[in-house]
Amino acid sequence: QVQLVESGGGSVQAGGSLRLSCAASELSYLSGWFRQAPGKEREGVAFIYLNSGVTDYGDSVLGRFTISRDNAKKMVYLQMNNLKPEDSAMYYCAASPYHMSPEQALDAKSTEYISWGQGTQVTVSS
Repeated sequence: QVQLVESGGGSVQAGGSLRLSCAASELSYLSGWFRQAPGKEREGVAFIYLNSGVTDYGDSVLGRFTISRDNAKKMVYLQMNNLKPEDSAMYYCAASPYHMSPEQALDAKSTEYISWGQGTQVTVSS
């Protein structure tokens, strides 16, 4: 099973930026970022196919967040710009060896993600 370790979380004011990193023990087919705020369900943020680099995003982050990867370093990144208080959450990296539709890949309940990291906290103050 792929081991994933997230880093880069922290506290920032609204309008600021953060870059999250996900270090993987080995490459997968697809990697995704998810987030979960207290009292809310886990939400799909973005995903990337590691071979092709094709990406997609949740509606709430489209135009503000960018997912990218460095396969040589086995790293996946999430650049978050123009952060809003509602972006505050624990952010998780996930990996899958399977092809998924965009809907499946942004579904936090998808059983196709077989590896999850421990998460990194992002807090955005107004």
